[in-house]
This record gives sequence, C-alpha cells and structure tokens, in this order.
Amino acid sequence: MLRLRPYKAQDARYVADWICGPVEFSKWCANRLEYPLTEKGLQELQTRIENDEKAWLFTALEPQGVPVGFFMMRKADYTSNSVHLGFIVINPRHRGKGYGKEMLVLALRYAFDILGMDRITLRAFGNNEAARRCYKGLGFVDEGCDRDFEFAPGQWWECYSMVLTHERWRSSQAD
Repeated sequence: MLRLRPYKAQDARYVADWICGPVEFSKWCANRLEYPLTEKGLQELQTRIENDEKAWLFTALEPQGVPVGFFMMRKADYTSNSVHLGFIVINPRHRGKGYGKEMLVLALRYAFDILGMDRITLRAFGNNEAARRCYKGLGFVDEGCDRDFEFAPGQWWECYSMVLTHERWRSSQAD
C-alpha cells in the first residue's frame, strides 16, 4: 500500500536516481529541466513550485516510508475545476508491479475528492507505451495529439493530451 505526502527536499536524492538516460529524461519532463537530472535541478523545481499557488509536488512512499514515486500537480484552475498531472515517475526497481497505477489512483482521489476537481489532464509521448497503457487503464482518454516535440534535431515525437473527468472516474470505480 502506497502513501502520498508532499515532496520534501531530501526526496531529490531518490528521484534524481530514477531517471536513466536522455531518452527517459525527455519522456519524463519533455526537457523542461536540465539534463542530467540532479538534486540541484530538483531543488530549483521545488523552489519554482513553492512559489506557484496552483502547483504542488508529491512523493509516493512504500509502506516502510521509502520514496518510490513522484509527480507534480499544476495549473490548478478553480473556475473550471481542472488540474494537470506531470513529471510522473516510479523508481525503476518497482516498475511493472502496479506502483504507478496505485500512485496515480491516490493522485486522482486527491484531485477529485480533496481539491474538488472535475477534470484532470496529462500529456504522454506516443513512444512511452507503458505510461499510456497505465493512464488508459485508469480511464484517461486521448483528447488530442501534437507532433511538435523535437527530441533531437530532426527527430519528432508525438505527444498525446489525455483527460479524465470525475464522472468517468466515478463510473469506472463503480464497475
């Protein structure tokens, strides 16, 4: 059973080790941070997010309290009741065990039940099949696809905008 808590500075040492190589880094953050990911880079992200009243960083903990996952909520819009998930990652040693889905279920509950959101969005690259499968398994649907992310000169990736509504989430939980 995973638990969520607000991200703490000491979590950076874990998260920085979970991103292995430039391709995985790009899939994770769309190059919005500096590669390679370092504790200092995560501290800079934390500072930016702490100064943004519409964004939060979260850490998922395994039962013993050790960090195993990380994600961000941002772009909280209290008028349209929507929030965006991003920078979603699970410790590579725990991938394929359902931790990603479990962490996201906690994130969805927080967004829908605590924040009162009606709509959650995220983006995923077409070449990140495992992530897209996980998101679709939770009820996210494609809302659009951009082909505007240049991973390397002349190398373009498809990026899918995905959405999950509270209504869709509730109906999938009732099944």
